[in-house]
Amino acid sequence: MPSTVRLSQKESVFNHEVVKRFELYNSLFQTLPFYQVKEIGILLPFFSSHCEKGAANQLSPTEIIESFFEKYVPGIDHREQLNRLFRFIQYIERQVVLFDAIEDSSFSKVGRSDDTGTLQSMIQQASLNEQARATISKKLQDFSLRLVLTAHPTQFYPGTVLGIMTDLIEALKTNDISSIDALLQQLGKTPFFNKTSPTPVDEAVSLVWFLENIFYHALSSIQAKLEDEFDIDANKNVLELGFWPGGDRDGNPNVNTETTRSVASLLRQTIFRCYYRDFRSLKRRITFRGFADNIATLEALLYDNAFNAQENPKDLQPEILRILREMHETLVSSHDSLFVNIVDSLIQKVQLFGSYFATLDIRQDSRVLRDVFKYTTEKVYTGVPKNYAEMSEESKIKSLPFNQADFKCPETAEPLIRDTLDTIRLMKQIQHSNGQKGCQRFIISNCQQASDILQLIALFLWSGWEKDKLSVDFMPLFETVNDLKHASEVMERLYTHPFYKSHLKKRDNKQAIMLGFSDSTKDGGYLMANWSIYKAKVELTAMARKYGVQLAFFDGRGGPPARGGGKTHRFYASMGKEIANDHIQLTIQGQTVSSQYGSIETARFNTEQLINAGVTSALHPSHHDLLDDNHKQLIAIMAETSHKMFLDLREHPLFVEYLEKYSPLKLLSQINISSRPTKRNAGAKLKLEDLRAISFVTSWSQLKQNIPGFYGVGTALKKMKDEGHWEDVKDLYYQSGFFKTMLDNCMMSMSKSNFNVTAYMVKDKKFSKFWKGLKSEYELTRDMLLELTGTKVLMEEFPVDRRSIAIRERIVLPLVIVQHYALQRLNETEDEELTGIYNKLVIRTVYGIVNAGRNLA
Repeated sequence: MPSTVRLSQKESVFNHEVVKRFELYNSLFQTLPFYQVKEIGILLPFFSSHCEKGAANQLSPTEIIESFFEKYVPGIDHREQLNRLFRFIQYIERQVVLFDAIEDSSFSKVGRSDDTGTLQSMIQQASLNEQARATISKKLQDFSLRLVLTAHPTQFYPGTVLGIMTDLIEALKTNDISSIDALLQQLGKTPFFNKTSPTPVDEAVSLVWFLENIFYHALSSIQAKLEDEFDIDANKNVLELGFWPGGDRDGNPNVNTETTRSVASLLRQTIFRCYYRDFRSLKRRITFRGFADNIATLEALLYDNAFNAQENPKDLQPEILRILREMHETLVSSHDSLFVNIVDSLIQKVQLFGSYFATLDIRQDSRVLRDVFKYTTEKVYTGVPKNYAEMSEESKIKSLPFNQADFKCPETAEPLIRDTLDTIRLMKQIQHSNGQKGCQRFIISNCQQASDILQLIALFLWSGWEKDKLSVDFMPLFETVNDLKHASEVMERLYTHPFYKSHLKKRDNKQAIMLGFSDSTKDGGYLMANWSIYKAKVELTAMARKYGVQLAFFDGRGGPPARGGGKTHRFYASMGKEIANDHIQLTIQGQTVSSQYGSIETARFNTEQLINAGVTSALHPSHHDLLDDNHKQLIAIMAETSHKMFLDLREHPLFVEYLEKYSPLKLLSQINISSRPTKRNAGAKLKLEDLRAISFVTSWSQLKQNIPGFYGVGTALKKMKDEGHWEDVKDLYYQSGFFKTMLDNCMMSMSKSNFNVTAYMVKDKKFSKFWKGLKSEYELTRDMLLELTGTKVLMEEFPVDRRSIAIRERIVLPLVIVQHYALQRLNETEDEELTGIYNKLVIRTVYGIVNAGRNLA
C-alpha cells in the first residue's frame, strides 16, 4: 500500500510542476504571432487533436491531412496547405523545447525520485557506520568514472537554442512571466537548424560549451565532496572526462590531422579560460604581503594561455600546481588559513583537468589501419616478411619485429594513410602541449584479432615513438556478435605476447576494452546484443584476472535504449562479481548530453548516480546478480531465439526497401546536423552492412516502430512459456538486476512506439504482410512483458517517466503524421518542385521527433 501512495505522490508532483505549467505556458506560446500566418498557433490544437483521432481510427496520413484542411481551412490550394504544415512544424519543435525546459526547471522536485543513488545517500551511510565509510573509501581509491562526450548526431539543437533553453530554465524556476514571455518570443524567431552541415571542429565547439559551463563546475564539486567526506588520496581523480569530436575519424572523411590539432588546442585554451575566471576570484581575496610574485606569475601564465595563441605550448599543470601549493603553505603558516579554501579549490580543479580538460581519444577502423600497415611496410624496411598478409594470425604475431624508425609519410600518399601516420606523430605533440592525458588512447574499431593492435603499435614505433616512452593506451573495440564471441581469445594472445606484456606493465597493467557500441544491436538484435556483451564481459574479466591485468570496460551507450541506454546507473549497479566494475567508462552523446547533463544540477545528479552504482557492489555484494548456470542457459536460449528472428527479418527481401520507402532513411544525409556521413561507402547503393547504426535506429524511431529495441523479445519469452520455463523466467527477472534492467529498457523503447501511425499499411499490396509481422511481434512482446512483470501498462514501475514519454509522443504526433504524409506524396509525385518541397517537409519533421525522444538515461 505505501508503494502505491508514493507512486501517486510522484505523479501528482509531476502533474502539478510539469504538466499544468506546460499547459499554461503553451497557451501563452500559441498566441504569439511569430510567423506570416497569425492563426497558426490557434489552429495547432485542432490539428493535434485531428491527428490523434485520425491515428486512433487508423486513417492514412494523407486522409488525416486532407480531411483537416477540408474541415478547418477550406478553399486554400495545395501549396498553401504545405506552407501551413511548415508553420505547424515550427510551432511544434518549439513546444518540445518548452516542455524540455519546464521538465528541467522542475528537476529538484520531480527528478530526484531515485535519491538512493546519490552521493548524499553514500555520505549518510558512512555517517551511520564507520565500517561503511572505510569500505566506501577503499572502493573509491580504486574506482574511476570517465564520461566521454561524442558528436554522434542524435540531437539537433544548435548552440543558440541551447542558450535560450538555459535562460528559460532559470526563468521557469521562479515563474518569471515577463522573462519567459520574452524568451518564448526569442525562441520563435531563432532558427532551429543549420543551413550547412557542421564541421568536426564546429561539433567540438558545441560540446566544449558543456565542458566549460557544466562539467567544469559539476565534476569539480563532486570530486571536492568525495575528498571531504572519504579517506581518498588528494591526488586521486575519481572523475575523468573524454572527448571524441576531432579525434574520431572512423568513417568520417571530414576529420583529419589538422582537425585533431585544432580541437586539442581548443580544449587547452578553454580550460585555461576556466582557470583564469577562477583566478580572478582568488586574486580579489589573496591581497596579503608575500603573494605578489606568485599572483603576478600565475596571472600572466593563465591569461596568456587562455586568450593568446601559443607558438609552442607545453603542459603547464606541474608549474601551476607548484605555485598554488606554495600559496597554500603560506596561507596556512602565516595567515591563519584565511581563504585557503579558494586556493585549494583551484588546486583541485587543476589536478582534475590539467592542461587538457578532456582526453582527446583517437579512433580508426581496423580495415583502414591494416591498409596503413601494408603501405608502411612497403615504404620502410621494417623486417616484416613479404608474405606477411598471407600468414596465419599466429605467424603474423610472431613475425612482428617492433623495431624503431622515423618514417614521415609523404604528401603523395592516400589521404587516409597520410592522416593516420600524421595523427600518430601529432599525438606526441599533443602530449607535450596538453600533458600525457591530453591524447593517450587509440581505439581500434571493428577490432577482430590481436594483430590489429600489434600492427598499430608497430606503426607508432615506425613513426618516431620510442619503445620505452610509448605513453599510449591501445584499446580494441569489439562490435559485432562474432567479434564479441572471440574477444577473450584475442586479449589472451595480447596478454601473453612479450612486447605487449612489457608495454602493459609500463602502463600500470591497466587495459581498457570497448564493447558493443551501436553495431551490436544492428548486427544481432536487442537480446543477443545485450547478452553477447554481458558474456564477453564475464570472459574478458576472467582473462584479465588470470594475467593480473586491471580491466576497464568502455561502453558505447548513447541515447536510445536500443543502443544500450535507458536507466544507465541501474545497468552498472546490476553488474555482478564476475564482471570488472572498478572503472566505469561510457560515451554520452546526442540528446543524452543536453537532457542528462544540460545543467549543473542534472549533471551532478546523474554523475553521482553512476558513482553510487559503481560503489554499491562493494557495500552490498549481491549474489542475486551472479547469474547461475540455469539462468545463463535461459538467457542464452532466449537470445538465440530472438537472434534468429532478427536475422530472418534483416534478410527479408523487403527489409531495406521498407525502410527506404516509409522512413526518412534516404534523406538523413540532407540533415545538417553532423559532419559524419549517414553510411559508409557514401557513393554506393544502400546496403545494410554499410548503414550506420545511428541512421538505422533513427529510421525505426521515426517510423514509431523502434524495432531494434524489442524485436524478437516476445517470441523468445513465449518459447520459454510454451516449454514450461515461465516460472524460471519470472525468477530470473526478479533476481537478476542485469536481466530486469534489460527488459525495463526494452519497455521504455516500446513506450515510444505507435503502430497506429502506420496502420494504413495494412491495405498496402506489397508491404501489408511485412508490416503485420512487425506489429504482431510488438503486440506479443508487450503482452509477454506485462504478464512477466504483473503490470497492466508498460513502464508501470516508472510512472513519471511513462507520463513524460506519453506527453512528448503526443506533442510530436502531428510531426510523425506530416512526415508520413510527405513520404506518401513523394512515392506518388513526379513533379520536381513538389518533390523538393516534400523532401524538405520530411527533413524538418525529423528534428522535432528526435529531440522529443530525449532518452531517460
